[in-house]
Amino acid sequence: MAMSVLKNRRERGFLDGQFLIAMPGMADSNFSRTVVYICAHSDDGAMGFVINRPQQLSFSDVLLHLDLLGEDEVIRLPGSTLDFPIRCGGPVESGRGFVLHSDDYMSESSIPVSDDICLTATLDIVRAISRGRGPQKGLMMLGYAGWGAGQIENEIGANGWLSCPAQEELIFDTNLDSKYERALGLMGISPAMLSAEAGHA
Repeated sequence: MAMSVLKNRRERGFLDGQFLIAMPGMADSNFSRTVVYICAHSDDGAMGFVINRPQQLSFSDVLLHLDLLGEDEVIRLPGSTLDFPIRCGGPVESGRGFVLHSDDYMSESSIPVSDDICLTATLDIVRAISRGRGPQKGLMMLGYAGWGAGQIENEIGANGWLSCPAQEELIFDTNLDSKYERALGLMGISPAMLSAEAGHA
């Protein structure tokens, strides 16, 4: 449902290209201490990706699972390819893969999500990465975060999220442990300043 928000959008919504940063009182454990990069937002809903949740699978696991390469081929891949980062992108369709990447790679199925960042959800980009022809910067996401019409606006209104303009460097940064704090830092906020009771009076 939310993927159609991205494909069918005619103009950018006010949350497009924004970070959503979970407030300490976030009741949904799927989003506790998360930073979400919003790719599309309209009257129909919103979709994006959690950028600071690790994924247990490696890129070599993905290549083997998809039968794109055999084990003997995978072990010969350079470390930079094998280390291609994978994240838990969100609770929706968690078995489906998406690659958020710099715009130096484009295929017919790539969708621009900002001036510099694209999204590709087809096997061609996985093959390109395995052959050393992928984007300079990228993250593979398993699953995504989606909201129905008006849902994210209501959650923001209930103090569930803070929002600020996304920073490309933070999206592709591989240091997950401090990403939540650094995203808050973009707004000049430290976690100690936030109360878990905000909005519950």
